[in-house]
Amino acid sequence: MTETGSPQRHYWQRHTDGEGRWRIGREGPPGAELAALRRGIGREAGSVPELWPFYTTLTEDGRIRDALRAEHVALTHFAVYQQSRPWPAHRHGVGFGSAMRALRDSGQFSVDAVDRRFAAAATAASLAELEAHLRGLVTQLRAVKPGPGLDFTSLFRDLCDWQRLDRGPAVRRRWGSQYFVRRVDTADTGTDEAVASPNSAESSPAS
Repeated sequence: MTETGSPQRHYWQRHTDGEGRWRIGREGPPGAELAALRRGIGREAGSVPELWPFYTTLTEDGRIRDALRAEHVALTHFAVYQQSRPWPAHRHGVGFGSAMRALRDSGQFSVDAVDRRFAAAATAASLAELEAHLRGLVTQLRAVKPGPGLDFTSLFRDLCDWQRLDRGPAVRRRWGSQYFVRRVDTADTGTDEAVASPNSAESSPAS
């Protein structure tokens, strides 16, 4: 096992192919399992027995490592997002910043409010603080239907890196870039061009 994962499939990978479809023979995670995962919200990783069968990063020595903390947050937030949804919440390639950009553009919530909450998440001083902001944002994202989904494998890896002083800044920059950099179609050339908004990732709180 590595610090950022294991050969096993994560819970969300076992149920969906990541392309908007349930895996063959499955119709989505059982409600009882999602409810068990949600009981871990706000709790220390590894402290809720109901979650033990769903981790891939537990180790025999029982130590709480960065990977277990990251998987705990990803699992509980997958359960929040997937609750009562008939379509998979896990989607390959939809980074956290990209999903939050879709939330911002959805018109369901105040743009300023989403900006503030996203900035608060990106600049959180602790994983517990980040988790609280993530929970609020993912709960709002559920209101966007069918919604963009979220790459929970990518989120897991980001959360592993976020806990490291040498990698955390890169995670924040990536989230900020996904959130603020948009692609526009240039009328005069007919090509796509990446254009940063006035609050680009370099000047945003997420950098």
